[in-house]
This record gives sequence, structure tokens and C-alpha cells, in this order.
Amino acid sequence: MQAIRSILVLMEPDESEGWAIKRAKLISSVTQSHLHLLICDKKSDHTPFLDQVSASLQLDGYSVSSQQAWHETEYQTIISAQQAEGCGLVIKRHLPDNPLKKALLTPDDWKLLRHCPCPVLMVKSEKPWTGGTILAAVDVGNSDSEHRTLHSSIVSHAHEIAALAKADLHVIAAHPSPMLSAADPVFQLKETIESRYREQCLGFQTEYSIDDQHLHVEEGPADVLIPYIAHQLGAAVTVIGTVARSGLSGVLIGNTAEVVLDTLESDVLVLKPDAIIAHLEELVAQH
Repeated sequence: MQAIRSILVLMEPDESEGWAIKRAKLISSVTQSHLHLLICDKKSDHTPFLDQVSASLQLDGYSVSSQQAWHETEYQTIISAQQAEGCGLVIKRHLPDNPLKKALLTPDDWKLLRHCPCPVLMVKSEKPWTGGTILAAVDVGNSDSEHRTLHSSIVSHAHEIAALAKADLHVIAAHPSPMLSAADPVFQLKETIESRYREQCLGFQTEYSIDDQHLHVEEGPADVLIPYIAHQLGAAVTVIGTVARSGLSGVLIGNTAEVVLDTLESDVLVLKPDAIIAHLEELVAQH
């Protein structure tokens, strides 16, 4: 988070103190990041509103720029601005999608999570971060180098947010149910699966001083467990990774990050592996 020099903030027209801008101010007050305000609209002119909000933020000591734009869809407009401004974080308010519409169409916010080359913070509540709980969700069952780097990034971002908000850091790792038919005997017993997963967590437990009380290794599907633990802990932010599936499998299956977006009550920070970020930047540059 400290390395983020510029934050793209999605503004709702006529909502000068919206949820997204509140989070952006909190992060910027610590990181000194520049704030770039964006309204996605091709119809009305929101320049006077953006000028007024920018002037107010500048009086409070923030570095601010703003624009109104539209490129085919909302998520494409956001990514275009993010690339043009070199923003290291996008902050947007998320409203739950209509389940029927979601069954037929990929929601715009899912598309943003899939295609945006930088981390995205979806703001879902007004609950203050300060003094609250930050939850990092890791999938340590995938221990290839790309996933290991992603886990480290998830815990590191969560640790920075916890420091920024003087909050408590917890980590959740969901593990599969035992299967007698599993080729690896480790996965035939609950105890051996859990101890394998705990071993995988030792590195970041040591690095970020996370004791066993703050580590939750539980049996069950991640898309059910993450919202359940987040609710139990009253988490203010859940930090999660996505491997940005595209193509048909992505449309049909969705990603854990996408699936839990509506069920989580907390804000959601979504990160991607570096290789995928580089690939997405190349794709964006081609358009």
C-alpha cells in the first residue's frame, strides 16, 4: 500500500462524501497518494461537481485531479483511466447485483476484478476500519510459485491496512474435506490436511507475527467459509486474491473473489499475481 502513488476513485454524481472517497482519504492520509476522481457518464456534464469536490479535498491538503469519461462500458472506462493515470489502486463502491441478472450476465464489477491490472478495493459498508478487524484469505493448497507470491502479497497488504487502521489482522485458509480415495495419504485425514495447511502458513505467520489465535484453518469451501469467518470476526476489510479466469470457465465458474463479493459484509480488496497483472497490462495496451 505504501508504494501506491496514485489512487483512482469512482465518484457517484452529487455524492461528495461517498463511501469510496472516505476510504481513499484514509489511505492517502497515510501514503500521501494522489487522488484521481472519475465519473463514468456520457450523458450529463458533472464538471462543476468534480471541481467542487476537488477544491474541497485540496483545501484539506490532498493532491487531486478529476475527469469525466466513457468508453463503451463502465469497467473499460475505469481501466482506461487507471492506465492513463498510472493508478496503483482503484476504489469503487459495490452494490449487490440482482441474482437473476447475474445468472444471465457477468456483472460489471466482476469484469472489473477480472480485467483491471491493479488491485481493486470494493467498498461495501460504512463500517470504520480504525480499530476493527482485517481478514486475509489465502489458498495455501495451491503452493506453486505464482500462488505463493500471491499469498505473500495478500498477507502483506492486509498487514499494511491493519497497521494503517490500527486494526487486528486475522488470516483464513480453507482446506478441502478428507477423501479416502485421495492419491496423497495426507488428504485422507482431516488432521493431516489441517497440519499440512498450517505448515504452509508458518512463513507468513513468522514474518508478520500472526499467532495461532489469529490464524483460522478450517474445513470447507472457500466461498462459504470466507464470508462466515468474516461475519464472525466482524471484519471491516477482507483481502483476497483472484487468478483472473477468463474465457468460458471463468464465465461459468466465477472466481472465489467474485462469488464472495456479494456475500461478504466487509469491504473487499482484490489482488492478482504479478504475471497476470503484466499480461493484463499488455492486453489493455493493445486496445
